[in-house]
Amino acid sequence: MKISLKLGLWIFICILLIESISMVFLHSNVVHSRIDQELEFLKTRGNSHRDVLEISFDPATLHHIGLMESHTDTDVVITNSTGKVLLTSEAVNSGMKKILNKPISQVPRKGRIIQSDWKKERYIATVTPFKTNGRNTGYVYMFKNTENVEEFVSQLNRHFLLASILIMFFMFITIFLLSKALTRPLILMKEATTKLSNGDFSVSVPVRSNDELGELAQSIQTLANELNYVKQQRNEFLASISHELRTPLTYIKGYANIAKRTDLGVQGRTQYLDIIHEESERLNRLLEELFDLARMDQNTFTITKKRVHLYPFLHSVYEKVLPAFKNKGIQLMLDCDNDLFIDLDPARFEQVLLNILDNALKYSKEGTVTTIQAFTKDGNVQIAITDQGMGIPYDDIPYVFDRLYRVEKSRSRETGGYGLGLAIAKQLVAVHGGTISVESSVGRGTRFRITFKEN
Repeated sequence: MKISLKLGLWIFICILLIESISMVFLHSNVVHSRIDQELEFLKTRGNSHRDVLEISFDPATLHHIGLMESHTDTDVVITNSTGKVLLTSEAVNSGMKKILNKPISQVPRKGRIIQSDWKKERYIATVTPFKTNGRNTGYVYMFKNTENVEEFVSQLNRHFLLASILIMFFMFITIFLLSKALTRPLILMKEATTKLSNGDFSVSVPVRSNDELGELAQSIQTLANELNYVKQQRNEFLASISHELRTPLTYIKGYANIAKRTDLGVQGRTQYLDIIHEESERLNRLLEELFDLARMDQNTFTITKKRVHLYPFLHSVYEKVLPAFKNKGIQLMLDCDNDLFIDLDPARFEQVLLNILDNALKYSKEGTVTTIQAFTKDGNVQIAITDQGMGIPYDDIPYVFDRLYRVEKSRSRETGGYGLGLAIAKQLVAVHGGTISVESSVGRGTRFRITFKEN
């Protein structure tokens, strides 16, 4: 069942239930109100006749009362205190006799209703006592035929039926328009999600209301934008990986073909085999980095933290990379407070520092200085690696931690790297509970800053 039909049905049932209860309640109140009015009217007329009889109780007065009631839709019967009929405006029938034969006692002066059941009885009736010379002389009975009441109820039913038909008609129109207005945004969102499920992420959800539907539409639009971004990133990632894999494989294949030549000397063959080995190592490093990223994405990458004295740890990293820096003529300095301790996985965090220092080595020239610093600031432990290399253009800074992003676009073998080192470094720092940021200026150098909350 479509949601528009289901929603319309639910609204119809709810409104129908409310309208039915309201109609029944209103009809019942109107009928009872009218019956109460008729009964009060009978009592009032009975009281009027009582007042006249108490002023002048004689045959002429009785005849006058009977004559008045004979021209109305009510009937009057006047009896004495023993129940003998003194006057009747109409012939007493069985319905009147049934009421007249009812025993009465202690009737208040304002009168009393002695029959109000208009559905089962032929008459509704009241009785009012009257006195002469201070003694109870008799009773004035007022009757009204229930046929008049039933005719009124019948007319009322017809009016209510007509009103119900009109209400139902307008209710159907209202429900139709309301269900369309409410379900159209949902239909648009369904179409958008269908496109998403089919791989089309360039969708637009034109719902701008400031309610739950608007929030849902905004969430779907945000999801579509993020999926579209992920799709683009995936395509770029696959294209970049294909390029990175193709280059070493091309070298390996080409030099392997050369090395198979029979006329090649031992020295030449050894040279080409060294190149093949070098490219194989490059390919192996790329695959290892890709596997590391995959494990991080799948949350299967684990670390084992322990309390580490920061100065000896940084000094061991310093000693490990110092020969490479000396070989290129770059001065490497270490500046670390001796009283710093943090919780980390030494092997994994060493990989972070080596990736950053490797970049500093590649993009710095001879005669420059690279510094490793560790200090406390604002209650945090910070590790900063600063070089005096070529720097990073301002527009590239937001993307340096993206996978396969390289500031140097040529991807030459001389500069090396695959644009994965900093992406891995960022995720490793995050796994350790820290943050990493970069500051750079073209021609002046770059600073990577790693921050941990001090324990």
